[in-house]
Amino acid sequence: MKIIVKMIFGSHLYGTNTENSDTDYKGIFLPTKKEIYLNNIPKSINTMTKKNNTEKNSSDDIDTEIYSLHYFLKLACEGQTVAIDMLHASDNMILESSDIWKEIVLNRQKFYTKNLSAFVGYARKQAAKYGIKGSRLEAMEKVINYLNQFDPDNWLDRQEIWNNLPTGEHIHFLPANEKTKYQMYQVCGKKFLSHVKIENVINSLQRSYDEYGKRAQLAKQNIGVDWKAVSHAIRAAIQMTEIYTKGDLYFPLKQAELLRNIKEGKLDYETFVAPILEKLMDNVEELANKSGLPEKVNKKFWDDFLVNVIEKNI
Repeated sequence: MKIIVKMIFGSHLYGTNTENSDTDYKGIFLPTKKEIYLNNIPKSINTMTKKNNTEKNSSDDIDTEIYSLHYFLKLACEGQTVAIDMLHASDNMILESSDIWKEIVLNRQKFYTKNLSAFVGYARKQAAKYGIKGSRLEAMEKVINYLNQFDPDNWLDRQEIWNNLPTGEHIHFLPANEKTKYQMYQVCGKKFLSHVKIENVINSLQRSYDEYGKRAQLAKQNIGVDWKAVSHAIRAAIQMTEIYTKGDLYFPLKQAELLRNIKEGKLDYETFVAPILEKLMDNVEELANKSGLPEKVNKKFWDDFLVNVIEKNI
């Protein structure tokens, strides 16, 4: 296996590690000629010292994941967090390197777009999971109350029902497109085809309402919050802000202490953590819209790069 790069990753890279943090390594390898010819290139090669996968990692555990160059470039073009983080590893985190890696890093800004969706999506998911806004609960309740007036066996697209469906914040009509062929109704991210029974819509929204309400109440009491996941979400939002405002990203993060305190559950979720995440996400979305970055990655550039690497090295 020809190693292109190998680095220390995870909390040690971000600067959020504690005495209990395990050690993570990431890397990239160049596939063999045979693997390329037979179209049998592995996405990654994984090794770990922990024997029992049901147990939490300890400071003695070591996880190593090495991506093929093909798969890494795919992840980076998609804006996946793991690839973007690797591209910004500081020199003291690099254990093995190569001219190939140096050229990738030199051109890392070519992976930046307005839509680093993996970052935004991950952070938004965590924000919605624990910090659901009251306005979203109110929106679901508004639609449920409206639909409860009608026979649950009626179809949503009956004229007297469809034409008077509530609209507003978190509630929208979506036009028909080539994929669905039908107009849709969206409530707090949930999409419903026009030709669906009212009963199905009510049941779906009620489940979400109950789930969100319970999580929101628990979060107020600092109960049931996945602090590690929330800290990752806030970290992702911070990193997005750095990219959109400074055009680059540097590790370790200046906010490492804050992230460490969040990860360890030392801060109140309702009054401190949730507002930070919501503010960061609103800011990131605004910065993305105003950004002069392209909508998509120039895939041709990276395809040509990959071909050149293979021709020179295999």
